[in-house]
Amino acid sequence: MNKFQNNKFILPEEEDKLSRRIHPMPDYLAKLLQDNKLEYKYRVRPAYQKNDYVGWIARAKLEKTKKKRIAQMISELKKGNVYMGMSW
Repeated sequence: MNKFQNNKFILPEEEDKLSRRIHPMPDYLAKLLQDNKLEYKYRVRPAYQKNDYVGWIARAKLEKTKKKRIAQMISELKKGNVYMGMSW
């Protein structure tokens, strides 16, 4: 079961802080986070980071690019102090 119910990975109180369109969490990405036991590490990230990761992955035109971006997100979540290749 997708714990990001109704694709809501951004909390209501976080929505007002975002100036960009909120990207819905795809089921495959939610399952990937769950399978890698990274749901908590994802949820505690700031709203803009959660939204940016989903949008960045969704905008990939090639499957190869999408997989590379997913791998980067997973790696950064595991490290915990990196966001889009930068220290956070």
